[in-house]
Amino acid sequence: MENTEITGKKIFFLHPPTIVRNEVVSALVLQEFEAYTAKDPVALGRVLRRFPDSIVFVNLDEKTMSEKELEMWICGIMADPITAQTQIGLLASNASDEVKQKYLTQINVACGLTPITTDLKKLIAQISQVLFKHNAMGRRKYIRITSDNETLTIANMPLNGHFISASIRDISSTGFSCIFLEDPNLAKGTIITDIQLKLQSTLMRAEAIVLGSRADELMQVYVFIFMPQVDTDVRYKIHKYIQIVLQNKMDMELKK
Repeated sequence: MENTEITGKKIFFLHPPTIVRNEVVSALVLQEFEAYTAKDPVALGRVLRRFPDSIVFVNLDEKTMSEKELEMWICGIMADPITAQTQIGLLASNASDEVKQKYLTQINVACGLTPITTDLKKLIAQISQVLFKHNAMGRRKYIRITSDNETLTIANMPLNGHFISASIRDISSTGFSCIFLEDPNLAKGTIITDIQLKLQSTLMRAEAIVLGSRADELMQVYVFIFMPQVDTDVRYKIHKYIQIVLQNKMDMELKK
């Protein structure tokens, strides 16, 4: 089991409304929260047994499940010794006061109820407040994902008058690590001003400094930190890439 005090908690939105699916999840990833969407409660229940120290926001307005089925699912997660530490929150815009009070005062969900509003800024702030209250980020400051098996995730950088390519091993909004086919012997503190990053189909340019290197089997892994002046659009694209990769990997978990 992950130590979520260090790594942070996984955040799931079960049957999220459109504004949450299309806007809020991206905004949370930009804030470095590890947020996902899910549409199959049974599959999500299985995943929560693997990651029990998670937070789940359940959309009460979704009618795929009956009110009784939804209540049984929530109570089942809370009652199962394996998933009992999962914290449940509610999203709603149309639920009756009776239903809301049942979950808040009788079932006593840990993360309360967040009203769905078209005021996107307000909605993001409300959900973020809940996540900070429940220490969803842990001590981790940035989401870092591995990309070892992705041939379309590379960095091209100008060295000695020509561009050389490196395979990106992992990346976050603050930097990345990579390996070269031939060790360029980069010294710590070297600044490279025109790095071309290719993250699947997304291309961008960035400036970074060599933080250091380490030996990994027969390869030398270099760690780069983006310079502070890196364009905010670059960081946004990196976050979108991270969101897509995270969701794709979680979708595979949900299908098992």
